[in-house]
Amino acid sequence: MNTQGRIVAVLGPTNTGKTTYAIERMLGHRSGIIGLPLRLLAREVYDRIVAARGPSVVALVTGEERIVPPRTQYWVCTVEAMPEGMGADFVAVDEIQLCADPERGHVFTDRLLRMRGLHETLFMGADTMRGTIAALVPEAQFVKRERMSQLTYAGQKKISRMRPRSAIVGFSVENVYAIAELIRRQKGGAAVVMGALSPRTRNAQVDMYQNGEVDYLVATDAIGMGLNLDVDHVAFSSLSKFDGRRMRPLAPNELAQIAGRAGRGMKHGTFGVTGDARPLDDGVARAIMDHQFTPQNKINWRNPALQFGSIDRLIMSLEVAPDDERLVKAREADDLRALKALSDDAEITARCTDGPSVRLLWDVCRIPDFRGISHAEHANLLEVIFNHLHQRGSIPDDWLARQIKRIDRTDGDIDALSKRLAFIRTWTYVTQRKGWTNDETHWRGEARVVEDRLSDALHERLTQRFVDRRTSVLLRRLGQKEAMVAEVNDTGEVTVEGEFVGKLDGFRFRADKGAGAAEDKTIKTAALQALAPQFHLRADRFYNAPDTEIDFTEQGGLMWGSSAVGKLVAGSDPLKPDVEVFVDDVAGPEVAQKVQRRLQHFIERKVAALFEPLIAVQKDETLTGLARGFAFRMVENFGIIPRAAVADEVKALDQDARGALRKHGIRFGQFTIFMPLLLKPAPTRLRLVLWSLQQKLGEFPESPPPGLVTIPVEAGAPAGADTMAGYRNAGERAIRIDMLERLADMLRGEDSRGGFEAKADMLSISGTTLEQFAVLMEGLGYRAEKGERAKVKPADAVMPHDGTFEAMDPADDTVVAEKVAEGADDRPEADAPDKPVMDVAAEEPAGGIVATPDPDAAGDMPEEVTGIEDAGIAPIVSEPAEDAEIDAAIPDMSETETPVGTAPDADVAGPDMEVFYTFTWGRQQQRRGGGGGDANRGRGGGKGKGGKPGGAPRGKKGPRDGGKGGKTQNFSARPPKKEKAIDPDNPFAAALMGLKDDK
Repeated sequence: MNTQGRIVAVLGPTNTGKTTYAIERMLGHRSGIIGLPLRLLAREVYDRIVAARGPSVVALVTGEERIVPPRTQYWVCTVEAMPEGMGADFVAVDEIQLCADPERGHVFTDRLLRMRGLHETLFMGADTMRGTIAALVPEAQFVKRERMSQLTYAGQKKISRMRPRSAIVGFSVENVYAIAELIRRQKGGAAVVMGALSPRTRNAQVDMYQNGEVDYLVATDAIGMGLNLDVDHVAFSSLSKFDGRRMRPLAPNELAQIAGRAGRGMKHGTFGVTGDARPLDDGVARAIMDHQFTPQNKINWRNPALQFGSIDRLIMSLEVAPDDERLVKAREADDLRALKALSDDAEITARCTDGPSVRLLWDVCRIPDFRGISHAEHANLLEVIFNHLHQRGSIPDDWLARQIKRIDRTDGDIDALSKRLAFIRTWTYVTQRKGWTNDETHWRGEARVVEDRLSDALHERLTQRFVDRRTSVLLRRLGQKEAMVAEVNDTGEVTVEGEFVGKLDGFRFRADKGAGAAEDKTIKTAALQALAPQFHLRADRFYNAPDTEIDFTEQGGLMWGSSAVGKLVAGSDPLKPDVEVFVDDVAGPEVAQKVQRRLQHFIERKVAALFEPLIAVQKDETLTGLARGFAFRMVENFGIIPRAAVADEVKALDQDARGALRKHGIRFGQFTIFMPLLLKPAPTRLRLVLWSLQQKLGEFPESPPPGLVTIPVEAGAPAGADTMAGYRNAGERAIRIDMLERLADMLRGEDSRGGFEAKADMLSISGTTLEQFAVLMEGLGYRAEKGERAKVKPADAVMPHDGTFEAMDPADDTVVAEKVAEGADDRPEADAPDKPVMDVAAEEPAGGIVATPDPDAAGDMPEEVTGIEDAGIAPIVSEPAEDAEIDAAIPDMSETETPVGTAPDADVAGPDMEVFYTFTWGRQQQRRGGGGGDANRGRGGGKGKGGKPGGAPRGKKGPRDGGKGGKTQNFSARPPKKEKAIDPDNPFAAALMGLKDDK
């Protein structure tokens, strides 16, 4: 052993400044070499020395990196790469306790026994090595350094409760990734540090943590090897690791090496466990805090005196057993295993017949298995490299270029990039070997560029996957309890401290959806804290906004533009709903009250504008008695009441009361009492919302499209929804109530007993085809009988020009006879009959349209209607002439003459056929037929509500002989006809009796 110079062992726990002390000692000498356990730590120390002395005198030599300036004075190396025989003034080896490591221990032991500086040799490590160093290096002096801060056991904590500036340690790549993903969801993100990372990736991740972009670090036990990090707490997610051959529990001194990263300088630190790791035993925790561990009396050793005469001699020299009790023969390492595998190859054996060839083979076998695929794959690669080197003296450029180009890809996920990074490390190591390539500088640069590119891509992927910068920034600012700056753009997008966090929808914040509830909670907490001033500014702008910017939805929502700001709720008055606002609690009660007042003003003005006629009725103090009571009924029903529901009240109204109500636009229709102005689309839309609120419906019926006379009946709609929509259900379709009244006027002149056909005006006013009209009439209580007949071509008709025409008054339900020459109609508006000419109450909800006016409404009907002797029966003006006289008036036709209006080929093609329907009152058919069978059921037949019999329609009657011809009629006067007794089942019996009494 070389004993030149002073040998000092600086021992103690972590955070004692041993590495810093070694750097200072080395810089005090003219030259020096320092060996470090990790490539990452070597890069860190290199950067520190370069900062102190400049890059021109500092070299960095690792297995995969070689920076050697021409005037190098100080060498920073991994322990395996420390150059021998240089005669440096100073030599230092860090983490000397790794002499006991099963994999690499023999390398550290070799440096302990054989590596010396000319003036000073320094060994730094744990105090557990004191006895072994004293026994193997008797001349060594010992310096003990105490920890500069206290280390305290904090027990077990959930990751969700982990405090900032914590490092969570895992012992596998899968475990590290899983923890990092969990922290990202709950804490905003974490930096990832593993020994397998390239220095570039590792430094980028550590810088992200050190700069405060993230507050958490997830790492393997690599952080225990001297990495200087600003960590306050270290948590173990597991207490066992795979050492290359088996899973084994970590010894207390190994746990202490990692836990000691907590606390830096004079700042105290803590350690504990998390996840599935069980709490530490009291003895282990106490040993870590007091730095009291079992001494390491055994260290690994492998014979350094190698013999290169042949492959077998080399293997034998590598397997020589130590002769000291403190030295333990190292287990078979990867390089020895590869050597044995290659020794079985005949070609390799044939090439290795001299010392230089065996030495070259050994150098090739020492290429680390960075890829970790399998020993066989690794041995195959080493065989190819050795053959190239032995045969050509170097690795062919084209072959090496293909290997590197195959790896030079930055696509893929974290795993794919990690594998490529491991592959490129092999070629980085190869290109660092002197003389192995034709152009060392070029190929070292090529390999370095690819490694850096992959490192940057891996750092980017790690950051994308495990860091939510937005959440991390917001959490940090929340922890600092500083006021945060929030900005809201025109579209409502919210940024806090420059980070997009969500959107402001009205006065509620919608957090941008992250990967989990924890992130959303953090984002919302930070955003709402920063948005407090914005809520007040927005409330002021909303309060001064015009009504045109605010609207209500058909489900009772209140919108400001596209943002929901509240909803309507039922109030004590049907026309005065209350308002419930959508305002986040953090906005404060002042903002909520301002929004509530503005919305209340909006809905009050909206009701006043759309329901002006109804409000006028409500406020009319001149209405008294029954009229006033009826006005309140109209208000309660939002201006529309089925007549059957208030039949008695309508009958009780005298003409003065009706006139007073009619002045407010109330129309007394045959089926509905309504205000025509409230049937417009805008009032209808609001009426449905207000009615739904009063009915406490969960889902409000929507208003029908404007302009439609009939609409399909919606299945499952709540009772009364058709009326509030301004329609009346009639079977499968519903008809608008104002058009229903006009249709009823048209049908009054028809014979509902004998049957009638639909006129063009009927189809036009209902907006239906003939088939649809038939279905509608059946829904109204009629019976539609379909027939087919020859189509008669229309003949030229001469329109009478007597100065009169009939027109439909859209505001009334009567046919008005007007003179063309006269200017205006001074006739007062006439109501529909007080009591419908059919039993409406019994026919709800379908109802029916009948053919006769109501005798009880004679006072309200025009003379054109009431002046008929027998209402609904057309007077007989003349009787047809005898058949003989008619026949005599028709001239004979020749056999070849074609009658007028007959096509020449009519006898061949046959006449054109047309479909027609005959409508009769369905109730009448069933009453006379004793029920009429199943064919008429459901059309109003039988008894209606309350057991009342269905109404028997009375309209125009057919010929008195029942439509049978052959009987000659005369025009002589007849004696007075005996009056027919009034049918007591007739719903208009009372009214008819009253007319009789007035005669």
